[in-house]
Formats: sequence, C-alpha cells, structure tokens
Amino acid sequence: MARDPRHSDSLDDERDRTIDSVDVESATSRQEKLDELVASSDTGGRSPARPVAYLISGVALVWSLFQLWIASPIPFMVGFGVFNDTETRSIHLAFALFLAFLAFPASRSIPQLVLGAGVPLLLGYLFLEGATGVLPGWYIPVITVTMVVFALLPSPSRRVLPHEWVLAIAGAATASYLFFAYTSISGRVGAPNMTDFMVGTVGLMVLLEGTRRALGPALMVVATVFLVYTFLGPYMPSIIAHKGNSLSEVVNHQWITTEGVFGIALGVSTSFVFLFVLFGSLLDKAGAGSYFINVAFSLMGHMRGGPAKAAVVSSAMTGLISGSSIANVVTTGTFTIPLMKRVGFSAEKAGAVETASSVNGQIMPPVMGAAAFLMVEYVGIPYFDVVKHAFLPAIISYIALVYIVHLEAMKAGMQGLPRSYEPKPWLQWLVGVVFGILVLCALSFGVYYGMGWIRPAFGDNAGWVVFALLVAVYVGLLWYGAKYPAPKMDDPDKPITELPRPGPTVKSGLHFILPVVVLVWALMVDRLSPGLSAFWAAAFMIFILITQHPITAFFRGTGDYGFQTTRGFLDLIDGLITGARNMIGIGIATATAGVIVGAVSQTGVGSALAEVVEVLSGGNLMAILLLTAVLSLILGMGLPTTANYIVVSALLAPVIVTLGEANGLIVPLIAVHLFVFYFGIMADVTPPVGLASFAAAAVSGGDPIKTGAIAFFYSLRTAALPFLFIFNTDLLLINVDIPHGIFIAIVATVAMLLFAAATQGWFLTRNRIYESVALLLIAFTLFRPGFWMDMLVAPYSERPGSEVAEAAAETPANEPLRLRIDYLDAFGEPSQRSVELNLPAGATGEERLQNAGLELVDRDGKKIIDNVAFGSAAEKAGLDWDQEITLVRTPTDQPSKYWMFIPALAVLGLIVWAQRRRRPDEEPSQGQPVAA
Repeated sequence: MARDPRHSDSLDDERDRTIDSVDVESATSRQEKLDELVASSDTGGRSPARPVAYLISGVALVWSLFQLWIASPIPFMVGFGVFNDTETRSIHLAFALFLAFLAFPASRSIPQLVLGAGVPLLLGYLFLEGATGVLPGWYIPVITVTMVVFALLPSPSRRVLPHEWVLAIAGAATASYLFFAYTSISGRVGAPNMTDFMVGTVGLMVLLEGTRRALGPALMVVATVFLVYTFLGPYMPSIIAHKGNSLSEVVNHQWITTEGVFGIALGVSTSFVFLFVLFGSLLDKAGAGSYFINVAFSLMGHMRGGPAKAAVVSSAMTGLISGSSIANVVTTGTFTIPLMKRVGFSAEKAGAVETASSVNGQIMPPVMGAAAFLMVEYVGIPYFDVVKHAFLPAIISYIALVYIVHLEAMKAGMQGLPRSYEPKPWLQWLVGVVFGILVLCALSFGVYYGMGWIRPAFGDNAGWVVFALLVAVYVGLLWYGAKYPAPKMDDPDKPITELPRPGPTVKSGLHFILPVVVLVWALMVDRLSPGLSAFWAAAFMIFILITQHPITAFFRGTGDYGFQTTRGFLDLIDGLITGARNMIGIGIATATAGVIVGAVSQTGVGSALAEVVEVLSGGNLMAILLLTAVLSLILGMGLPTTANYIVVSALLAPVIVTLGEANGLIVPLIAVHLFVFYFGIMADVTPPVGLASFAAAAVSGGDPIKTGAIAFFYSLRTAALPFLFIFNTDLLLINVDIPHGIFIAIVATVAMLLFAAATQGWFLTRNRIYESVALLLIAFTLFRPGFWMDMLVAPYSERPGSEVAEAAAETPANEPLRLRIDYLDAFGEPSQRSVELNLPAGATGEERLQNAGLELVDRDGKKIIDNVAFGSAAEKAGLDWDQEITLVRTPTDQPSKYWMFIPALAVLGLIVWAQRRRRPDEEPSQGQPVAA
C-alpha cells in the first residue's frame, strides 16, 4: 500500500526533531559532565544552597581584592595595609584552606577513605611519640580521632556539613596564626611554645586533608611520606638514613618558620601566581578565550586536518595565560575535538591531539603553568632570562605538533573544513602578510622610542600620559572591531560547519591583545617585577571588562548603555570570583609542596637520593638522566603543574647537578630545572594517572588509557627536548647572540620536524624502516652536531692539575678554565666533581688565577687550593679550601661542529629524492569530503 507523501514528510520531520532533541540532550549532558570535571579539579565541585554559595563567592571575591591590594602601589602611597611576606603568605593560605573545605567535597571512594583516615592516624602516632613534655597528653589523641572521624563522615556535593565548617574554620585559623602572632613569634625564633605546637600539629593535619579534597590523594601521600621520613630517619635503610627529628624541630621548621609550608613556594603563589591566574580569568571572561579559538579556526581550519591544527594553535594561545592543563583541554577541546572527529580523526586521536597541545601550554612562556615564577626564585636568575631560555623549546615543540597533525591527516587522506568564501590568491595574501608585519614592526619601533621620549618629557606624569595613549588605542581598536560582527563558536555537533572569514574574525577582537602587550611590555621592556607587571595587566583588564560592552554598543548604535555597563560589572565580579576559585588548588598545592621542600632541607634527603640514583645508574651519565626523567614522571603523577615543579625541582634537580658534575657534565642550573619540569608535566599525559588525557577522553568519548598512550606518543618530541638542551644549551639561547639565535631556531625547528616525521613513520610518503632511522640520525645531528665532531677531534686536551697555571695562561679570554676537583664531602667521604672557572685578564697564568680569587699551594706534588677570595669567580664556581685540582681541560683547535650538517643534509636529500620517486604509487586514497 502506497504511503501518503505528506505523511512521509511528517514522519521525517518528527524523526529529525527527535534526533535533534536527543543530540541536544546528549550535548547538554556531556557539557554538564565536563563542567563538573573542571569544577572538581580547579574551582571546586560543590554546588551548595544559595546562602553558602554566596558566602563562597563573597570570600573568593574578597581574596581577589586582597591580592590586588597587596600587589598594587596604593598601600605604600597611603601608608595603610602594608604587610610583610610572612603575613601575606599566612592570609593567602587561610583563604585557600577556608574555601577548600567549602568548595571541594571529599571523595567517598574506598582508597580515599582509607587514606583520609590513615594519614591522621599515622601522623598522630608520630606526633604522640615526640609530644612527651611538649603537649598535654590528651591533645594529640583527641585531634587524631577527630580528624579520622571527619575523614570518614559523609561529604555531600550539595551542602556543607557541620564538621566541614569546623575544618574550614580550623584551616583558616591555623594558617592565619602567623599573621596574628607574627610579633610574638619573631621574638622567639627557634624556640616554639606550646601554642605553636598545638597550632602546628592541627595545621599540618588540616592542610593534608584539604590537599586530599582539592587535589586528590597523590600530593597528600607524597607529603606524608616525607613527614614520616623526617621522624623515622634512624629506621630507614642505611643509604637514606638520618638522625631523625623531634616534634619540636618538625613543627618549628614546617609551620612556624618560612622553611616549610610558608616557604618560597607559597610566597611565589602569593606574590605572582595568583595575579597571573586572575589575569587569565579576567581575559577569558572578557571573551578572549573564544576569540583565540575562532582566530585559530579561521586561519587553519581549511587545511588538511584543519580542526586539529587549529586545536594546537588555540591551545598554545590559551596556554599563554592558563595555569591548568585540564582547564585548557576542556576550554578548547569542547569545540575542537568534535570537529577533529568530523574530518576523520578517531575519538582517541582527537583527544590525544588536544591533550598533547594543552599540556604543552604549561611549558609556554610567559606563565608556564606558574612554574616560571618559581624558577626565578629557585634558580636565582631574572624572570626575563627564564622566559628567554624556555621560549625556543616551547615554540618548536608546538610547531612539531602541528606537523604531526599534518602527517596524521596525510596518512588518512583527510580534508579540511569547507570555507564559505573564495580565498585570496596566494601572492595577494603574501603581500598582505608582509605589509602587516612591516606595519607591526613600525608600530613597535614607534612605541618603543616614543616611550623613551615620553618618560623624560613628562617626568612623574608620564604614567598618566601612557595610560591616556593606551586608552586611545583601545577605543580606536573597539571602533575598528565594531565594524565586524563578534565571532560566535558554532555548535561542533551540527552537521554543517563553515569557517569564519579570517579578516573580520581577527579584526573583531584586536583589543584583547592589548592587555597581553601591557603584560609583556612590563615584564620584558620595563623589567618590572612579575607581580607588579601582572597587577598593571590585571588593572587594565578590569578597565576593559567594565568599558568594552558600552563602548562597542555606542559604536554599533545599539544603545542600552545601562544594561551593557551592568553586564561589564557582572563579568568583572565573575572573573574575580573565578580567578580566586581557580587559585584554591594552587595555593594549597604550593603549601603542601612546601612540606616536601622543608623535609628535604631538614633531612638532607637530596644528597641521599643522588647516591641512590648513582648506585642504580652505575655512574653512567645517560642512565642518570633517564632515571631522573622516570622519577620526575612518577613524582609528577596526579599533581598540578605548580606543585609538580616544586617537588621535582626540590628532589631531582640537585641529583642531576651533583652527579653531572661528578661525571664531567657542567650545565646551567636553568637547563636542569627545565629538564625535570618537562618530565614532571608529562605525567598529565601519561597513563594511568594522566589527568588531561582523562579530561580529553570525557570530551571525545574515547578510551582514556588509549587516549593517554597516543598523547604520550605525540609528546615524544617534548620528551626528547630536555635531553637535547642538557647537552646543547644553545637551544636555551644561553650566551647566544641574535644572529646565532635565529640560526639555532631555524635548525632546531627543522630537526624537530624530521624527528616527528621519523616517529610518525611518514615524511613525503610512508617511511621505510631505514628511512625512519636515517631521519632520526639526521635530526640528532642537527640538534647536536658537536657529538660527531667530538668523536673525530677531541674538544679538550687533558693535563695534570700541577699544570693549572700553564693552562690558565693558554685559555682564551672567552673560554672558562675546566677543572676536576677532588674533595671530602660533608660526611668525610671522598668526592669528585668538575667546575668551570671564568678567568679575568692577566699577564700570566698565576696572575689570572689570583684575579679569579684563587690561591694555590704545592703539597707533595699536588695542587691544593689554599684560599678562595670572598665574592670572587672562584667562589661562584664552588671552589673551596683544601680541595685538590687533579685535572685541567683546555680547548683544542677543533673544526666547527657545523661541518657535520653537510653529510646530514646530503642524506636528507637522498631520502627526499627516494620518497618523491615512489610518492605517486603510495599516495593514500583521499577521504570523503566533509558532509555538507
């Protein structure tokens, strides 16, 4: 029986409506899960009733305002509200702990409950062992039982129970104790009283419970292990044993002084990290996050695998201001992952691309997941230098990831997304790009030299003049951008997706770049402190948030200025609250990581760990680095970026320095810290704990373990870089001039692309095994040409220590003198290390050594250091009295290492020739075009 066509149409319409309804419901459900995931990891997963929700928001708002206040110059101008470092750290942690117990419900999983109850029991036992004569006999048992009960009680996600209020208040009270009792404590440093002990013991337990809630069990377990190690040192294996510390020593060191919880890490979180996280939050609330994504898609979405390339670029731009790899995954991945799947990527590969690119955001200056500011303190170099050294590896790593995506698209024959416009001829496009670059350069020179003229001309009023000019540029960009519609992100699940036009998309949000320019200018040109730079950038962002909507409405003639102004203020308040809530986990992480740092400094476990690594590696330099990399990966599992870096730098950076010097490897400290940092953040990718991989899998619907495995494979380029810049510090632009730096950047980028081609098994076409091996060797040669040249011609000649004066006389002015030193370590054991001594000018070798602050004596035919001048080059090199100089290395007349590029490029030419010959026969079949 024939169907009525109208009835058929109505059935089809009904089916389409049903499918659309299901799609909307599934997308809504997925978004709710993602929001819950981000909240549970970053801002707190609890959604309580309105009074408590308002309280949480109000406290978070006050926290942001407090941080802006102490960062600004206003307190010093009015002479009110000026706090010292210890006081600000105390208040900072008080806010973080109070909000942690209100915003983060405790997990009810069995492992979490066991840990939550077991940690206070264990610590209670250790505290009780050392509490005799220090604390009342009832105190520790009562606190321990209370904490165990609190850990086992329910923790609903919709309301805050009474015991959680107790924990929140106790956390805030114990953390703020240093603020209220600062004067009293300052008068009895090193002699804590009973109140100090009571506060310290409760504070440590509450801090660890807050860590379990806000960050999961990983960091809590690591910190607990180090506290246990501090108490039970005499019972440890002999290789890591120490004398052990009493309750008095531990509480004083960890809570009352600034060696532990309130140490450098929490200080950096207070002074720098909060403001940068707040700046990123305000920038996102202004609309910059969606603007970055739209710009990336408009520029790259039409290419092969375009959504994946756009995902990499947008994650890089988001990573500039983001301190969380998980938030980066969800922010950009919600849009990019479905589009990657549409053009042919599997769910796992789409999630892996997003994971690899988002985690890479943590190595991207200027924020580097907040680790950049910690490096300033730990390495002792200016912030500008940290950014300079970290910049090139991060850039070439991102370029290589874009290339990996391209190779994946080539292998699968993928297409890009359709364009709704005809592209410009390539010559016209190239001319436009060149013209834009020239205009940008001209503007940069004009601004730079204009600022140099404004400051002397206007004196104290120069700041107001600069602000007026900045506002004029901002208003001009809003006027220019108002001519174009604000870009909107399409629903990535819709069947039709057309790319926005690049020109209007870029022009519509140019004003978002101004705050970033202000930040970079303050950091790089004016060389202001990171905290003050972030304050001025955040202050300008506040101005933008309040004014952008009404000014844009004026230029577009839409009116309703009152509503637009109110909208701006609401965005500002929302940004301030979100910024503070994003800082809860980071504030607690830095405080808990301080426990680990304090334990390391109190017990000397760093040297013990170096001895363990040396025993396991057999003294082999590459084995030492591999073991350190694996340990960094393990220690970084489950930790946020900031805590991750603190832990690995405190434990493992000294290992590389100590063992490297003993084995002839002398590298700058920044290279060592970047090495452990890179492998620490790889834990966010690597199964089974790769948090970013799980977040990406939640978006893509793929298997999280498989997603993590693929993401780790994509991240091999990031894992290779640390080994390369340890042996070739040119990659970090250390002591490199501009022309040489440009040359290194080009060569390193080409080398990384070849490395990616080798590991992906595809160059111009599918690689044969020997071609992949050859590409790896070519990439290695380009990265480290000195390796092969050193095998042909030794770079140094070795002379006995007795000839140190002759060697000093022959050492060129720009070359350090390399010495091998024998000495007795702190335990009286014979040790050996290598040092580099910078020699000032002098007529003879003896005079150059004396000018370097070094006095030597002959003792039984040995060269012994008799004196080291204070503040001299010799002291900076680590030389000391009674050390013996056993060996001197002087540079030889070695040919340039870059001659090794000739055979490498010749082999590359052969591979290109061979692959081009067979390319037509092995070209993959083109995939289906994107559905329209």
